[in-house]
Amino acid sequence: MSRPPHGTAAGPAAGPEEPARDPGLERWRLILGSAAERCTGALHGDAAAQDAALDWLYGRDEDLLRRGVRRGAGGSSSREGGNEPSRLTAVDWLEDIHRLFPKETVERLERDAVESYEIHEIVTDPEVLARVEPSQTLLRAVLRTKHLMNPQVLALARRIVETVVRQLMERLRPEVRRAFTGSRSRRPSRLPLARDFDFRSTVRANLVHYQPRERRILIQRPHFHSRTRRHLEQWQLVLLVDQSGSMAGSVIHSAVTAACLWNLPGLKTHLVAFDTEVVDLTSEVTDPVELLMKVQLGGGTDIARAVGYGAGLVENPRRTILAVVSDFYEGGDPYRLVRTVRGLAEQGCTVLCLAALDEQADPVYDRALAGRLAQAGAHVGAMTPARLAEFVAEKLGGGGQAR
Repeated sequence: MSRPPHGTAAGPAAGPEEPARDPGLERWRLILGSAAERCTGALHGDAAAQDAALDWLYGRDEDLLRRGVRRGAGGSSSREGGNEPSRLTAVDWLEDIHRLFPKETVERLERDAVESYEIHEIVTDPEVLARVEPSQTLLRAVLRTKHLMNPQVLALARRIVETVVRQLMERLRPEVRRAFTGSRSRRPSRLPLARDFDFRSTVRANLVHYQPRERRILIQRPHFHSRTRRHLEQWQLVLLVDQSGSMAGSVIHSAVTAACLWNLPGLKTHLVAFDTEVVDLTSEVTDPVELLMKVQLGGGTDIARAVGYGAGLVENPRRTILAVVSDFYEGGDPYRLVRTVRGLAEQGCTVLCLAALDEQADPVYDRALAGRLAQAGAHVGAMTPARLAEFVAEKLGGGGQAR
């Protein structure tokens, strides 16, 4: 694991007790590590503290062993001559990086600590949780490790869940509302609403009534746009979400998306989480924080069982969207899964097989099984939450087709 770039490496100007510094050499020393010290010289002040913080984290890398660099206990590199720095705890390290590095570097360091090196103290130590800046990376870590937390730590971890969910809701809710507001179409309307007044069509249709002397047009027949209608008839959205460990990001965004879609006119939303068991979380959708605190990430995957449960919720197949969010590495019966999907599609149900439901929507999935599901009538791909909301809105308005 390479060290991240972090902007200017040098700290404040050297005091009288410190040798003169070359910021360029210090930066290269921080990037290349202690092996470059013969050419760059030793680090001092904040630069030395930055190096210690980076070494505490990246000194754990197994690649150091292959390169012949010895590591001390706790992951930091051993130094010859008994000059090994004092041991840092996760609390000390977090305090240091927030003091020494810019925000974007801190976020990268915290992400690497949790995801690459699985330093669980970041999300299970109450002192750390009290200091840490909430982020989606830390939220995923909380969901993966909350079963290790005692009630006191869990209460602190809830702060991370609440903060990140609020940020996601603030970002996603306007996008969902825009998707469901309805937009102007090119078709004329007989309903005279000022907001839908069609200026160009009105002028064009009434040019014959132009009065040259008064230089005005008499409007005898105003024209108006129609608006696409999103809520003509009741639809169902059944959202089935794989809660295996690799799907943490999609679980988070699925919960927030379902909350944004909840109680929209013309739409009945269900949210179901599954691994080898199926848990209907629809009653918790109004509180995505509480919902996420109940999710249990990990375990096997039985997609066929989940889709079978979802099929049982369908009231009117032709007005139902059943979306399965998974990596589609099936641990259950793939033949049953394909058969159930084919049956739903033949009844007129819109089946979406989504490889991701997060902001990046980077698809990672079993392409062989996904191909079989596509042949059975499902629409396979990856969507961001905003795009799923648009898709649902288009289906409700009768104006969209799955792609």
